[in-house]
Amino acid sequence: MNNPPTRSGVRAMLTDPVLLLAHGFGSGLAPKAPGTFGTFAALLPWYFMAQWPVWMYGVVVALAALVGVWLCGEAQMRLGVAGDADPGSIVWDEWVGVWIALAGVPLLGVSLNDPAVAWPWIVAAVLLFRVFDIFKPGPIGWLDKHVHGGWGIMLDDVLAGLFAMLSLFGLHWLLGML
Repeated sequence: MNNPPTRSGVRAMLTDPVLLLAHGFGSGLAPKAPGTFGTFAALLPWYFMAQWPVWMYGVVVALAALVGVWLCGEAQMRLGVAGDADPGSIVWDEWVGVWIALAGVPLLGVSLNDPAVAWPWIVAAVLLFRVFDIFKPGPIGWLDKHVHGGWGIMLDDVLAGLFAMLSLFGLHWLLGML
């Protein structure tokens, strides 16, 4: 499980850009539920990114995922963690995964300028992502167990984000049927 970071560990994270990004600017250093803290921390940059055109948002998230493979693998190595372990403090994968899930909100035609309409969908996207990320059903769990290194750290969260986004579309469709 995650051990609380030592003073020297926090200092190293703050002075090493790779560890700083991989730890979600420190959000992954939470002693309990670092993935959840990382997910919530990712909402601040998401808010600004959500103002961009959809194509730009998609390009940035795709690049964040691809760079994340290297970033998470490199951070894993710098932390001295075995290649098959996914350190809980590395939360860049949660950042990218929740950004994928949240991409579904504007794709549903929900305006972020109307908070009364947007916030329930934002909350639903985040909750769905956390459920898929924590419980890892089907192929998400398989990836988590069988793919290692930077790819292993990133892929299960990318897939959890995709599952959350698809579930959001399904929920929107079901509510539209009522």
